[in-house]
Amino acid sequence: MINIVLFGPPGAGKGTQAEHLKEKYGLVHISTGDLFRYNIKNETELGKLAKSYMDKGALVPDEVTIKMLNAKVEDHLDSKGFIFDGFPRTQSQAKSLNKLMISKNSQINSMVALEVADGVIVERLLERGKTSGRKDDASEEVIRNRIKVYYNETEILKEFYKKEDKYFGVNGVGSISEITQRISKVIDSLYKSSI
Repeated sequence: MINIVLFGPPGAGKGTQAEHLKEKYGLVHISTGDLFRYNIKNETELGKLAKSYMDKGALVPDEVTIKMLNAKVEDHLDSKGFIFDGFPRTQSQAKSLNKLMISKNSQINSMVALEVADGVIVERLLERGKTSGRKDDASEEVIRNRIKVYYNETEILKEFYKKEDKYFGVNGVGSISEITQRISKVIDSLYKSSI
């Protein structure tokens, strides 16, 4: 089983890349954003709570995210592996994810981080906001707050995964296929080392 944390600031293209990678490698894509939207749309208690944080561009509390995540992993234990998109975002979440995967007799194999400049991110998200209907993509102020939260609270994860020799930075600018090829090189090397 190969388990990858797909990382990067909001608007880096994680969701797009995860869709291509799940098809190519047969992995299950777990997007915390999708989990939140599902719970929000269905007005679950966890969804209402998550929404109150997301609307401000803040992080959803760990216990809420982990409950949603665990249920999704449980549903797909027979898969070839997982792409975690949007989680973990803090060192304590990374430790929780490690514990979760160990409890499933597995592990996180790598963090692949899409590296994209702030200006490109703001442009991408404002453009996405025109069609997505997402309030957190419609305001430059909220987008810049999300980027600030990313740098303040999640950038430390690079160091966490570097210490475990599991961090791989990938240029997140270019065509979708170019970026997919860059990430595929990392995943292919993981498959070779796990054989």
